[in-house]
Amino acid sequence: MASFGWKRKIGEKVSKVTSQQFEAEAADEKDAVENDEGNWLNAIKRRKEILLEGCTEKSKQLKDEGANLAENKRYREAIQKWDEALQLTPNDATLYEMKSQVLMSLHEMFPAVHAAEMAVQRNPHSWESWQTLGRAQLGLGEIVLAIRSFQVALHIYPMNPELWKEDLSWARTLQEQQKVAQQIKKSEASAEDYSPKSIPDYDFESDEIVAVCAAIAEKQKTASANKTMVIVSASGTIETVTEKEDGATTPDGSVFIKAR
Repeated sequence: MASFGWKRKIGEKVSKVTSQQFEAEAADEKDAVENDEGNWLNAIKRRKEILLEGCTEKSKQLKDEGANLAENKRYREAIQKWDEALQLTPNDATLYEMKSQVLMSLHEMFPAVHAAEMAVQRNPHSWESWQTLGRAQLGLGEIVLAIRSFQVALHIYPMNPELWKEDLSWARTLQEQQKVAQQIKKSEASAEDYSPKSIPDYDFESDEIVAVCAAIAEKQKTASANKTMVIVSASGTIETVTEKEDGATTPDGSVFIKAR
């Protein structure tokens, strides 16, 4: 606060003692104002601390209530409690991680992934948050992302057997099955590309087809009018006999016929 500056009027005489007394009073007033300002700031700071402590305590209470509800499978009520707690402590990663687990139990995978991502953003050193994020990603079929999340969790807590034997192992098994399914699908697609083409649908009543059929029938009629028979005698002599439809001469009984 700016100090008060004394200005003498022109022609007015002020004694030295009076001037010193006035300056001392002005200095005392300045110190009093500065003390009041300091006390006011301290009071606000203390009030803020008390308010934060109250929010933290209330948030913890809501978190515990939500956990009890979740254990009894009252998932919607648990989420409501945790949402109220997040209004008081929005940077609590544990609340987001617990909410993600409950959302997975409700088969709401997209919100579960979002909640787990919020937990990881607020506490990147929480292996539980990374584990939950990986499980939610598996629920969406994002196997590669899930494996990465489990690997980060193992980097934070490498001695956790659950991460090794259950989460990461299961994710890699799914990845191998996915590769096999993709190969089968690819081979089936290749087989379809080489499938025989269907026979075109010809118009059997067209003039060209009718003319061809008539020509073939006429040729067969001429061939059937004359039947040729090959006769082989016992002595080995070969004789060719042509028989017409109106009757043919019967070969001599002395001729022995071999089937040809």
